Order: sequence, then structure tokens, then C-alpha cells
Amino acid sequence: MTPRARIDVDLAAIRHNVDTLARLVAPSALMVVVKADAYGHGMLPVARAARTAGAPWLGVATIDEALALRRGGDTGRVLCWLTVPGEDYDTAVREGVDLTAYSLAEIAEIAAAAERTGVPARVQLKVDTGLSRGGAPMAAWPDLVEEACRLEGAGLVHVTGTWSHLANADEPEHPANDAQQAVFEEALAVASDAGLRPEVRHLANSAAAVLRPAARYDLVRCGIAAYGLDPAPGRTPDLGLVPAMSVVARLAMVKALRAGDSVSYGHTWTAEGDTTVGLVPLGYGEGIPRIAGNRAQVWVGGGRRRVRGRVCMDQLVVELGAEPAEAGDEVVVFGPGVHGEPTAQDWAEASDTINYEIVTRIGGRMPRRHLDGGGPT
Repeated sequence: MTPRARIDVDLAAIRHNVDTLARLVAPSALMVVVKADAYGHGMLPVARAARTAGAPWLGVATIDEALALRRGGDTGRVLCWLTVPGEDYDTAVREGVDLTAYSLAEIAEIAAAAERTGVPARVQLKVDTGLSRGGAPMAAWPDLVEEACRLEGAGLVHVTGTWSHLANADEPEHPANDAQQAVFEEALAVASDAGLRPEVRHLANSAAAVLRPAARYDLVRCGIAAYGLDPAPGRTPDLGLVPAMSVVARLAMVKALRAGDSVSYGHTWTAEGDTTVGLVPLGYGEGIPRIAGNRAQVWVGGGRRRVRGRVCMDQLVVELGAEPAEAGDEVVVFGPGVHGEPTAQDWAEASDTINYEIVTRIGGRMPRRHLDGGGPT
């Protein structure tokens, strides 16, 4: 049975993007970030595609995500960076997950897990260089480094990396980029002077990997770019990246409206003349932004058609005008854009947000299928 709506993810596009980015940043290594179910693309299939394309590292936010990769058969290097007290560090240590420590309390928990399991923990130290989010403040950094050295000497941990994250990488001229990198260099010097010799030092996300070569160090962390989306719209050179996700639905109904007829809750749009509209069985229950009503477009019958009225929980209405259409016709909500269809970036601009949010939030009741160059895997 053909679904009323679905998400298509092209794994060939993922492989192409990973290979393109790996070539761009070489000799730095590439980490493909697959957190949040691979930004809505499906973590396990995307992880396999990234590994096939040569990614030596995968990145996730939570231990649960890291362990899901292990259960799915991934045996490569995986970095996790967001934990709370009392996490299942024991299993993560046994499974060889690289864990990130922000504080003395956190590295103590990780070391205790290593002692219980008899397996030295892989640990990366994160310093807060100015994002003021996760990571050790510079004032606390020397103590964290000193404790990591002590625990490494005791055989409980192996410090595999030191890293941080930029706040304004998508704005290459922002002064915070230079300021943060200077703090990062200072933090690296503190670690080196203390005797730490990590495998990798990393600072760059997708935007910095492309726009700030000096921030690449030993490893770059590419998330949104691996999915073919622009990490810094309007600033990124054309790298030939291919958006991997398409959202496709079928019209549930087509109906004629008379001049003066209004559409959807609140009657925020009224037809100025006789026209035709189509009902698309998608709404904010599937992650379609409600704010996109009267602003976003979809692709029907070889052309872009405007969303009319407010987006509802389960459905939205598009104006078809005089174009012939009938129930069952295909609607491309967004896709790669190669045929003229709207893209995730178009929807982001219509929704006053970023393309990350558009692809990550999409889902709900829609099944997701993975394709390989156009055909099902």
C-alpha cells in the first residue's frame, strides 16, 4: 500500500557528501555526527553509509545513542558528549565509547566505571571557549587536566581528545571565532604542559570545517553538511553536496473555492478569486512548522504551490489555482531542489528557523525509507 506521506533518505547522497567533506578537510580526519537519529535521517543506516564512505569517527550526544550504534553492529570510534550524573558509564566503557568529561565530578564517575569494569575508559576533555554551554570553564580547566593526567597514570582512563565548540562558525567574520580559537589554543597549551598527548584535537563543526581551515586541527565534526544541507546559507561555497532527505505526500482531496472563501483555522487566508485547493495529509503532528502557513511552498504537478491558511495538526492546504490535479497526486514538501521543488532551506526561511530544525523535527506518523541512488535499499 502506498503511504499517504513518507520520508525518503538517499544513502548514496550521504556517501557522496561524506566523501566530499573528507577530501575537503584532509589531512584532518572526519567525524560524521549522527545524533538525534541522524538529524531525522535514521541513525543506523546513515552510520553505515558514513562508515562505507570512510568516516573514521561518529559523533552522538547521548550514551543511549552510542550504545544503539554498538547494538546495530558499529565497532568504530564513537564520541559521546552529553551526560548527567548517574549515567550507565559501565556499559559505555565496556563498549569502547569515547566519553566526554566537562568536570571533576564527571571524570570521577567515568573513572569509577573503569575501575568496576576493569576496562580503561576512553575520555575526551571539553573546554568551554566561549559558547557558555557544555565544557569546563577555563578557570576549572587546569584542575580537570591535572586529574585526567593522574587518572591516566593510574591506568583508569586514556585521554583520547581535547575539544571545544564554536558559537558563530556560520558567521566567518564574527570576532568570537578568533577569540574562541585563541582560548582553545591556550587550553591545548595547558594540556600539553601537563603531559597530555591526546590522539585528536577538534574545534570545527560543519561551518568551520568549510569556512575556517585553521580550525580543522586533527579532526572536524560534520553534522548538517553530511546530510547535504548548507551550514552557513549564503556564505558557503558550492561543494556539490546533495540534500539526502525528501518528504513526499499524496493529495487527500481537491476542491474548488469561490472568491471570498477562507481557509483553515482563523481564516488567515481568503481567496481573492475562484481557485482550487488541495488537501495534504501532513501537519505539525509530523513536524511541519505551524508558522509556515501562508509562507511555505510545496511541489505539485511540476510547479510550486503556496501553503494557504494555518498548518493544522494533521493536514495543510495548498493553492493549486487552475492547474489540473486530483486526489492521489504526488506532493513534494521538500527535496534536493534539482527539479525546482522547495528545499529544507526554503522551508527554514519560511519558518524563521534553520535547516537543522526542519529535517530533525520531521517525522511523526510518516514512515521513513532508505534509498540508494534512487532505489530502495
